[in-house]
Parts: sequence; structure tokens; C-alpha cells
Amino acid sequence: MLDYSLAHWIAFLTAAVLLNLSPGPDMAFILGHTIKSGTRTGFAALLGIWTGACVHVAMAAFGLSAILKASALAFSVVKWVGAIYLVWLGIQALRSKGEGGLVNAAKDVLPWRRVYRQGILVSLLNPKVAIFFLAFLPQFVVEGAGPTWLQLTVHGVLIIVVAAFIEPPLILAGGRLADLIKRRQSIGLWLDRGLGALLVALGARLALTTR
Repeated sequence: MLDYSLAHWIAFLTAAVLLNLSPGPDMAFILGHTIKSGTRTGFAALLGIWTGACVHVAMAAFGLSAILKASALAFSVVKWVGAIYLVWLGIQALRSKGEGGLVNAAKDVLPWRRVYRQGILVSLLNPKVAIFFLAFLPQFVVEGAGPTWLQLTVHGVLIIVVAAFIEPPLILAGGRLADLIKRRQSIGLWLDRGLGALLVALGARLALTTR
């Protein structure tokens, strides 16, 4: 049903990998609990974050597709807010010194069910996550490839699928990874640089998009 070129998938999967590798609040939450309470708690935090992300994907897919069809003004507002936000995120990443927040361990050892619920709330109550999905996903909607809501849903779910290949090994190596980034901030620095360049490019692309 969905028809994309190989170049489209390469661009999208590259972006998805960079997004999942880049240090951020969600990763800090997951690795913090892993370092403090072990891998079981780390996976509970991970599943909570993923659950919240699925809700954001659904909201972005169905809400955004309706907005884009509503009017030219609505389209322009979403376009420029998204473009500015993406460029701003890119500049923040480019200016980062690579600290990333990965080594802030959780202060308390909590039951895994509670950590799972916390993970959901960490994702759902972060407005930046919702805005990011609204700004990022439309970059990969191709006219004529299929229904807008389906394209947004598929790409949003695939971001989580990519996370399923990247984040669990990071949990298993959580303690070592945190120690490594503490000693060598250049790793986090180059991850941020790559992501920053990508976000600025996507923001510029969005600004040039026509309805």
C-alpha cells in the first residue's frame, strides 16, 4: 500500500538511528534506573517510555493529518512552528558539549511496576516529545504514497522499532556506557553534532515545503 524509494528508507532509518543514539531525557531516565537498580528496572523504564511514545505517535498521526487537511493557514502554522523547533533543537545539539545528561542516575530504587508507570508519564508529560513528533514525522510523508495518517503511523512506529534494536543493548551495558561517557565526552559530543546537523537540515526542508 505504501510506496517509497530506497533513498527514502535510507534517509529515514539513518535519522531514526541517530535520534535513538542521541543522549536525551528519556535515555537518561532509562539508564539512570538501570545503573541504580539493575537491568530489570531498566527494561521497565524502557517499556514505559515506549508506551508513552506510542501514544504520541497516534496523536501525531491522526491529529496532524486532520490539521494538514483543514486549511492553508493551519498548514502554514504547523510548518513554521515545526521548522523553527527543529532548527532550534539542531542548534542546541550543535552547541552541546556532549554531556547529554546520560549519567544522572535515579535517586531511589523503586519497584519495576512503578518505574514503568513513571516511564509512561515521563514521555506523555513531556510536551517536547509531542511537538517533536509533529515536526519530524511530516518530513517523510510522500505525496501519493498512501494515506497521510498511515504514513505518519508507520514512520512513528518504525522509530520505536529501531529503538528496540538499539536501547536494550544499551541497558545491558548501562553501567559501562555511563562510565565511558563520563570519561570521554567526545562520544556524546559527536553524537550531538551529527544529530544537530540532521535537525537543522530537516528544519530547512520543512520551511521550503508547500501544501
